[in-house]
Amino acid sequence: MKPWEANIRKVVPYVPGDQPKGSHLVKLNTNENPYPPTPGVSAALKEMDYDLFRKYPDPASSVLVDALSEYYKVDRDEIFVGVGSDDVIAMAFMTFFNSDKPVLFPDISYSFYPVWAELFGVPYEKPALDENFKIVKEEYYRENGGIIFPNPNAPTGLYMPLSEVEDIVSHNQDSVVIVDEAYIDFGGTSALKLTRKYENLLVVQTFSKSRSMAGMRIGYAIGNPALIRALNDVKYSYNSYTMNMPSQILGAKAVEDRAYFQDTVEKIIHTREQAKLRLHELGFTFPESMANFIFASHETARAKDIYEALRQNSIFVRYFNQPRIDNYLRITIGTDEEMEALYCFLKEYL
Repeated sequence: MKPWEANIRKVVPYVPGDQPKGSHLVKLNTNENPYPPTPGVSAALKEMDYDLFRKYPDPASSVLVDALSEYYKVDRDEIFVGVGSDDVIAMAFMTFFNSDKPVLFPDISYSFYPVWAELFGVPYEKPALDENFKIVKEEYYRENGGIIFPNPNAPTGLYMPLSEVEDIVSHNQDSVVIVDEAYIDFGGTSALKLTRKYENLLVVQTFSKSRSMAGMRIGYAIGNPALIRALNDVKYSYNSYTMNMPSQILGAKAVEDRAYFQDTVEKIIHTREQAKLRLHELGFTFPESMANFIFASHETARAKDIYEALRQNSIFVRYFNQPRIDNYLRITIGTDEEMEALYCFLKEYL
């Protein structure tokens, strides 16, 4: 090893889902929305002043914060925006998780959490999900330096009732609790209503799933103004100009069209419920998903074998080669046509 190599930070990186190239693909592996963004986004893009690319963006993301403030009926100082919810959560790790006590998150959950913890030198523990993949709320009564969990959880898709979310928050008012709601629009009740009751609660959401804008990288957090000020202090100390102006403008347009948003979400939910029936007929079992994906295991066929056979036929799903879930596939809900292609292949393969 060369002397300078000894000082390189060593981490095991997060592994994102494949982004395959080419046409005639059925891409059901990264939980993207199969439908286009609201027409207002397309119209704004065509009318955009390209001078926006020459100038630095608004560091406060005012146009987007204003739109979110109006949509959720919260004050501007209760909103923080970042370059996707990954950026928001990374900032939150840097800002709030600085205790010698361990941060808690589920053992089967978003696989970026341990990566951030290792990267920022944050001690952590991973309370185990139960045998049905449910979060055990009592496991979060222990002493900790912070808590984060997705709801619905990923990759299982299981939703924790709001009463149980509040139970975890109420037992941990000495540390910051982050509820990662990337999939909340597809089922369940958001914890946003609890942010004014508990000053230590931060709720994080994204435009990547229900709002069809994964490529624009827009995420946001809502919480007590003191939390938001702390996040902004870290952001401005790290990179003031995190979100470009096109993302800010187009994100605001996406928030304005409520009817289109609701229609798209309802289409995905309908396709998801149909997928549960079709996959069950094919011999799959799965937790009761409330997200835009299904976490499925087959009664006889190995998940890895199915995954590889699908991939060879240009149908992409997600496979996790890790304990407890190495015989499951996470299948994103696509269009009805994409799902039909999946069912037809699985029927022939099985």
